[in-house]
Parts: sequence; structure tokens; C-alpha cells
Amino acid sequence: MHFIGIDLGTSFIKGAVLDLEARQLQHIHRLPFPHQLPSRNPLFCEFNPDEIISVFHNLLGSLFAAAPDCAGIVMCTQMHGMVLMNEAGKILSPCLTWRDQRATMPHPSGAGTYFEVMTRRISREHLAQLGNELRPGTPSSFLFWLAEQGELQPGLTPVSIPDFVLSVLTGSAPSVESTNGMAYGLLNLETIDWHREVIEALGLSRLRWPTVRKHGEVVGHFKLGARSVPCYTPVGDYQCALLGSLIETDELSLNISTGSQVSRLTAGLKLGDYQTRPFFDSKFLNTFTHIPAGRALDVLVDLVTELARRQRAEVQDPWPYIGQEVLKVEDTDLRVDLNFFSSPFGDRGTVSNIQQDNLTVGHLFRAAFKNMTERYYQCALRIWPERTWQRLVFSGGLVGKVEALRRVVQRRFQIDYRMAPFAEDTLTGLLIMALAFSGKAASINQATADLRRNLPS
Repeated sequence: MHFIGIDLGTSFIKGAVLDLEARQLQHIHRLPFPHQLPSRNPLFCEFNPDEIISVFHNLLGSLFAAAPDCAGIVMCTQMHGMVLMNEAGKILSPCLTWRDQRATMPHPSGAGTYFEVMTRRISREHLAQLGNELRPGTPSSFLFWLAEQGELQPGLTPVSIPDFVLSVLTGSAPSVESTNGMAYGLLNLETIDWHREVIEALGLSRLRWPTVRKHGEVVGHFKLGARSVPCYTPVGDYQCALLGSLIETDELSLNISTGSQVSRLTAGLKLGDYQTRPFFDSKFLNTFTHIPAGRALDVLVDLVTELARRQRAEVQDPWPYIGQEVLKVEDTDLRVDLNFFSSPFGDRGTVSNIQQDNLTVGHLFRAAFKNMTERYYQCALRIWPERTWQRLVFSGGLVGKVEALRRVVQRRFQIDYRMAPFAEDTLTGLLIMALAFSGKAASINQATADLRRNLPS
């Protein structure tokens, strides 16, 4: 039996044929996400919805050609994107993504930015029920900005990116699954439904809200010749990637790539001073996201390679050399703070305590790795104060290729680690879901356990 899995990301729309008998990914394809629409305002980040549908349709056609017996379509998605649709299913807005920062514009009242005015209308109790997920680049912020501008028509429905694609291609009414729905910034985690009090406080109660569905529900059917292929409700890519890492409840996840995240999987809802997100099979994730990592390290990489680049010398991948030099440095008194970009920890980075013998590549990146690791450890204590984690799970491109970084992190946590077993973590997560939705496994938990048992020793 074959399914098709599609990861609708911000850079690429990626898909694969999912072989449920062999538990394998086959015929992996990727197409670039459409280009951003030109804008006179640098804070806007908008895309043409028709172009997204076109790229998605082209990818789906290639995958159908490789799997004409396809029995179902599963999807995960970049989170926080949306369009507005009317009751007839017509798209009435550009697609906005998490990169759109219009909510940071000054509010006409003079009381701060739109985002600051919005957050003052939400109590601490309600913010916790929303999972502490309020940020400028979320649908709640987009919608508040539109409402305050008088540009939000009553009766419209805010629809996430994959849900509007499926709605258009299958003719079904738009809906949303909870792992994706929480990205709106308006989902009450205690009820797994829209937070009506917050919606009212933000002046958004005249909108139509999509039905919140459970994972595994069929939302529509795609016509393939004479056949009708079921499409399952799309899920959030963050949760799907962690599912693909085969995370367990006694493991602490560290995803380290362009940015980084620290996450704990819990059997029930535990709200606290951290972000909380729905997971699968009634589980939740307690997490910290947007911790500085690869993007911030690139600032240092650009610095140490600047002269070679200016002289047009060939600069190969610098990371093997960086890793080698870091491993030569047992410890360093050089200090680096990687907050070169706005993050939960600040927006000003530093390199300090510089001495003649410590301003080297090895010391510089050892200090940067120490700074990252200390952030991870402090976040881990906040989501898991008992410190009863049994193992670290590393995922993400940066930590996968830099052994020195893994060693620095392990030294701080003093515990064993494992690497996520599959490079294509989101597509592996979709494979797990397809096994459960097709009946090959009784649940996502069982499908995960089956895949874990079949890992090479």
C-alpha cells in the first residue's frame, strides 16, 4: 500500500511516496515555494495563493505518477501562514506567512505597536491557555492588524496554508487540525477549540472560524482518474518532525539548525512558563523555540571568512575546520552571546573578555557553543525541573554535521544522546501517520513503536 506525503514548507514544497509495507520513503521530490510578492513595505511578506496551489498541484502530479495506487494523502505544513476565504470558498487575500511583521508597526493610538496593543488585551491566564505562543508573525496578529485598519470583512474565514490548498483542490469546507490550529495563536489548549473570549477581546468575533479536527480525519477527496483519494487533515511541521525523530516521554529533544528548540513530550497538558503545543494521541509538547543557533553562528562564520571572500579566494565549507579547532580547545574564558537577532533572550550579541591568546577560531566557536548549550540547559530546567530525562535526542542539520557541538552539549548535560535516525524527519513523521490512518497500526503511538523496533542495531 502507498500513501503520498507532502511537507509544505517555507522554502520548498517537498513530497514522497510512502511505502507502508516496506516502511520506506520513495521518490522524494521538492519544488521551490513561490517567490514573495513585491511590496513597498518591508514588513509585509505576502504570496500569491494561486501560485502555491499550482506548485502543490505539480508536485502532487509527479508523485501520483510514481504511485498510481495511492490510497491516501497526508500533509504537514509551515506553521502560522493564512489566507482569508469567503463562505463560497473564494480566496480574498494574499497568503501571509510567519515572516510578515506588520504587527510591529506603530498603532494609531500611540500606545505602542499593534502587537503591543493586542497583547495588553489578553490576560496572563488566557495567554497560558493559548500556549504562550503570541508573536507578531501569527494569524492572530495579522487579523488584529487588519481589524484595526478596518480591512477585515465580517464572515470571512482565516484558513491555514495547506487547508486552503485542500479546500480549493477538493471542494471541501476549510478546517484545521489542532497541531496546526494552535499556530493561529487563538486555540484554547484546555478545550482544543477556539478561545472565544480572546477572539472577542481582539475584535475578531465576526469572522467564521474553521472547524477544529482531530488528526486522522478525512477532510476531502482528490480525484485521480475514476478514483477518489482521501486527504487527511494536515498537521504542524514542528510536531511532525519531532514525531519523525521517534521521541519518547523520557527523552529531551534538541533540534539545532538555523534556529533551535528544546522540547519535552508529556502525557497530558502541563501549562507553565514556556510554550505548550498539542502533539498526537492526546500528548503535548512543552518547548522553547527561536533559540539562537545556525543563523547567529553564520555571523561569526562570515567574520572569519571575510578576507578570503573579499580577495575572491575559494572558501569551501568552513565547518570541518571549525569543528576540528573547537575540539582542540578544552575550555575557554572568551565569552560570546549569540543574540545577534531578536530572540526570547534579547537582541544584542557580544564577544567579550578578549585576550591575546583566546581570539582564535577554536576559542571563538567553543565560546559560542557554550553560550548555546547554556541556553538549552536553562530552557530544559524550566520545562523539566525534575531533570529526570534519560537521554538527549539531537535533530537538525547543524548538530548533525558538527561533532564538536554535540560534545559541548553532552558535557553540560552529562547524559547520553542519540541522533534522530532519519534525515527526512518530517516525511518520516508523515509515514508514521500514514501507518496509523491506513489501519496498518492501531495508533500513532503504535506506529512509532513499530518503526523504532525495526531500526538497525
